[in-house]
Amino acid sequence: MTRPLSYFLCGIGGSGMLPLALILQAKGHRVEGSDRSLDAMPVGSRTSAKFDDLRRRGIRLHRQDGSGIRRADQIFVASAAVEDSVPDVAAARRVGARRMSRPELLAELFNAAPQRIGVAGTSGKSTVTGMIAWLLHRAGRDPTAMNGAVMKNFAGADDPFASALAGAGDIFVSEVDESDGSIALFDPTVAVLTNITEDHKPMDELRGLFDDFIGKASRCVLNMDDPETLPIGRRIPPENRVFFSLSDRNADLFAEALSPAPDGIGFRLIADGTSDAHPVTLPVPGIHNAANALAAIGAAMACGVPAAEAARHLDGFAGLRRRLETVGTAGGVTVIDDFAHNPDKIAATLDTLHAFPGRLLILFQPHGFGPLRKMRLGFIDVFAENLDSEDVLLMPEPVYFGGTVTRDISSRDIAGPVAAAGRRAEAHGDRAACGERLLDLAGPGDRIVVMGARDDTLTDFAHGLLRRLEP
Repeated sequence: MTRPLSYFLCGIGGSGMLPLALILQAKGHRVEGSDRSLDAMPVGSRTSAKFDDLRRRGIRLHRQDGSGIRRADQIFVASAAVEDSVPDVAAARRVGARRMSRPELLAELFNAAPQRIGVAGTSGKSTVTGMIAWLLHRAGRDPTAMNGAVMKNFAGADDPFASALAGAGDIFVSEVDESDGSIALFDPTVAVLTNITEDHKPMDELRGLFDDFIGKASRCVLNMDDPETLPIGRRIPPENRVFFSLSDRNADLFAEALSPAPDGIGFRLIADGTSDAHPVTLPVPGIHNAANALAAIGAAMACGVPAAEAARHLDGFAGLRRRLETVGTAGGVTVIDDFAHNPDKIAATLDTLHAFPGRLLILFQPHGFGPLRKMRLGFIDVFAENLDSEDVLLMPEPVYFGGTVTRDISSRDIAGPVAAAGRRAEAHGDRAACGERLLDLAGPGDRIVVMGARDDTLTDFAHGLLRRLEP
């Protein structure tokens, strides 16, 4: 896209829309938007900061009442959470504005880039995307990156919500989403596949989506340890694929001598079967992040960055906001903010935290009634199998932003069976009640973990708990 265009983003504060707004504006386009959470937000609340930042950048924000949609030349972009009943939608229809979905816009931007790295998989997409962006940035490639989370390496006073990077180079790296099928819109030159587990769609449908995505790329980076990804990779000619593994030395990228720590993980990288070992010190914890690092190294190598250089740059990776992020410690209790919201992510978080001392007091807020209904059995299994005997799970009702979703399931449908399996689990009517219970339970050495997605106020909640723990 060469000439400036006018975009109106409905739901502009969402994790998928905000980075698009930043990229569009950086490329010289006019950007306006609205968000229902902004309309409902009390003045001075912590989450208004992201909207203040958009205004500071010159992005005009409107009430979600249709008043911002005025001309047919505006391109109206709506997030998946926006129903047809929203006045902005009616206004766009009335003036004849072109309508696009968020993934359609992202795919249009992505597919226009000369080099395109698409990061797919059930878990790890945001972290791998952030790692790739950091490696390419440090290697001087000046990439554009689209992420669903704030990349701490690029965040600062001038860019506090750096979930996007608008570079001048020819590489565009983005996570791509299989949950709504929009992965089919993307045409990568380099495709990364982290893993495949059931989340929003049945496994047969997921296999087809990921297989088609991988088949488009000239170079693929694939997780050899994942039983669903491995057969897809084996159908790719060896010269077009890079397998990474934590367990199989025959992989193109192998991590040996894993050394977990509470604040990171170290390992030695073996690349392309050579005897040379490149030391990696990754400042984010968890064995799963060693696998994520291998995926990022593979993508960087596909863009011409040597393995040794990529391994060296990972030492400076700062991680993503809300990915096992320590909010602080008070009264001997550590508060952690985490995005885990499906069984695979929850298991990875619990495994990482259980490697070190401290009881876990977990608040898990499901990210919607639909996901809770679909993943109910998976949630029950992951908590029943992965909670320690002293851990406590507390659950409020799922996040709900309005609309017509069927509310015929409750967090009690998770907590009850988990408790019946012999673990400590409780469901409470709202998050405030869970917070009071957490504070009653917490003592020195405990770790409070706030888990959930699609709700910015979870971070506010975690900070509020920390403040109340302070002497």
